[in-house]
Amino acid sequence: MINIGIIGAGRIGKVHAKSILTSGAPVRIKAIADPYLTADTEAWARSVGIEGIHLDHGNIIDDTEIDAVLICSSTDTHSAISLDAIGAGKHVFCEKPIDFDVLAINKVIKALEGTDVKYQVGFNRRFDHNFRAVKDAVAKGSIGTPHILKITSRDPEPPPIEYVKVSGGIFVDMTIHDFDMVRYLLGSDAVEVFAAGAVLCDPAIGEAGDVDTAVVTLKMANGAIAVIDNSRKAVYGYDQRVEVFGSKGAVSVSNDTLSSAVVSNAEGVISEKPLHFFLERYMKSYQDEMTSFINAITNDLQVEVNAIDGLKPVLMGLAAKKSLAENRPVSIKEII
Repeated sequence: MINIGIIGAGRIGKVHAKSILTSGAPVRIKAIADPYLTADTEAWARSVGIEGIHLDHGNIIDDTEIDAVLICSSTDTHSAISLDAIGAGKHVFCEKPIDFDVLAINKVIKALEGTDVKYQVGFNRRFDHNFRAVKDAVAKGSIGTPHILKITSRDPEPPPIEYVKVSGGIFVDMTIHDFDMVRYLLGSDAVEVFAAGAVLCDPAIGEAGDVDTAVVTLKMANGAIAVIDNSRKAVYGYDQRVEVFGSKGAVSVSNDTLSSAVVSNAEGVISEKPLHFFLERYMKSYQDEMTSFINAITNDLQVEVNAIDGLKPVLMGLAAKKSLAENRPVSIKEII
């Protein structure tokens, strides 16, 4: 039996708890900790059988019966809690990003050296059925040598402004998933980034020092070119599409919908809109990434998304941020 402690009892903490509780794996959520614990959250925790309910995450770190921790707290706490957990010899699942600061991430990577700690970063889209099908097609050579990757990633509505102010900006908050997807699908690292951005959805986002609409172009080490387009507001739903074009063809995936039914009549051709919320779109991927983490612990396997995988999208995000500010292409070497 693997005993797990969850640090952070917000939305994503509850998502991961649900994944564990429904996995059927020999795992128990022994404790949960959140400094902002509410009566409702405490009631929820008790209702799903979590015995230890704490305000201080130190209670989880110090509990010798807990084998692994899930870090689902605010981003500014991720690296520090990671270091505490690694020091205590606990396996770690850390939500993205590990930190906004490269030096802080490198401290985590250094702390992992010479340990048996499994450290997985929460880039759940790698476990999505659509994107895995694209990855498999590229890896098998079905489209030949990849030339161009296009990623469309648009949210149905902007996050609250208070969140925007502490998010680190669109490139290390939202686009970071797409940066990871570029590396995952192409099997290559970015060498240069150019970003263009604008405030077209909500003036308050601009007042907070961020943009809500962006296009990022990346030159990859294997010669391919990647293009990402982001928007904080797609009125028709959660827009998540990918295409990889190569020397022998192309592979693409469109949006998930409630059904694939298309009604054609005199009024027009009507189909379902994309799923509206990221939890609807990616709930299965959250379940599968947690299963993967548990499997790595149980069978002493390498995690599928490690700390280096956690670092590189942050480097890409910081390069994009610098590119936007300075209106020029930025080499990844400038950020390292």
